Amino acid sequence: MCAFATKQHCFAKYQQTVYYCHYQLKFTLQVDIKNTMSEAQISLDNPKSLSNLADDEFQAVLLEGVSRTFALTIPQLPEKLYSAVANAYLLCRIVDTIEDEVSLSAGQKKYFCSEFIHVVKTGNNSEPFAVDLAPLLSEQTIPAEHTLIHVLPRVIQITHKFEPEQIEALACCVETMAEGMPIFQAQDLHGGLATLADMDKYCYYVAGCVGEMLAKLFCHYSPEIAQHQDELLRLSVSFGQGLQMTNILKDIWDDAERGVCWLPQDIFTETGFDLKNLSPETHSENFTKGLEHLISIAHSHLHNALRYTLLLPTHETGIRNFCLWALGMAVLTLKKIKQNLDFNHSDQVKITRNSVKATIFATRLTGRSNTLLNLLFNLTSRELKTPDWTYSTSSSEAKVNF
Repeated sequence: MCAFATKQHCFAKYQQTVYYCHYQLKFTLQVDIKNTMSEAQISLDNPKSLSNLADDEFQAVLLEGVSRTFALTIPQLPEKLYSAVANAYLLCRIVDTIEDEVSLSAGQKKYFCSEFIHVVKTGNNSEPFAVDLAPLLSEQTIPAEHTLIHVLPRVIQITHKFEPEQIEALACCVETMAEGMPIFQAQDLHGGLATLADMDKYCYYVAGCVGEMLAKLFCHYSPEIAQHQDELLRLSVSFGQGLQMTNILKDIWDDAERGVCWLPQDIFTETGFDLKNLSPETHSENFTKGLEHLISIAHSHLHNALRYTLLLPTHETGIRNFCLWALGMAVLTLKKIKQNLDFNHSDQVKITRNSVKATIFATRLTGRSNTLLNLLFNLTSRELKTPDWTYSTSSSEAKVNF
């Protein structure tokens, strides 16, 4: 939603400002962390080196290791939201680590997910849980995730410093994710998901429930935001699905290397392509037509993400930036996919740093104006729609019998 090619000429003039926006955290955490890491030799390769950090610095270091995107967006939130949202992301990342671990059997994944739900809800047995899980992680799991599991007890301690309503929101999200993801991990996904409804369910378990959790945290933070709670909760699921569908489309070929496909066969049946025949060498108009349809669906969900953001008070610029940056980067990624439908590696549709900077710059210019944000979204995403083809997103705007 944010970067225009025509605004590239602005980059030189505003590079210093954007650079500052990119790296300054609400509490100057990244600056402090980089100085601290340099002076005290703090390293994610040495979990013990993190023990003396304050809670916010501790979580910021972990975020920087496991997700640079969220390490950029989460610090835009107000101070009273930052800690809870950062903690929530780390909890969700732990579930992801379990589900993505190639050395664990389906039974082991189900066991560890079930145990983790209990750990998050109660705050108990976090150390035995970490001790049991850590040695089972393979080298295919990134070093930062190894560290995250080693320091899991500290993460849980932070969780249980929050207010009861916040803990409940986090625990509910983790429970939904940890119970839902194994359902799909146990399936043979070589030929994709059967239907778009299955994709809706998968996206809910991995992203929609996160959207719900964030909406709850935002409403807990602000009575003004809570006036729109029902609408925000409804749209939050669609927001999450738009972001997740973008990731799925971007990572088609990375997933294919692992023998996994998250695309829905019924969409491609309509265009005359069998996902069992999918490979990086695929050059089929029927396949690209199906991709175009999925891009159009993802666009509809991202439009709901904009509607969600516009419900937030204009003076809550930090929360708006948090939403708009994620939304903007998703729109730009979809545009790149739409312009390169024959891509065969995720790097070919990865947005550039300049695009990220432009996203930040454009949303800072327009973030307080609903009119300008609508205009910006419509201008940047107009090519994502598929002419003469529609799909109703109503089933994905709410948690329907999941």
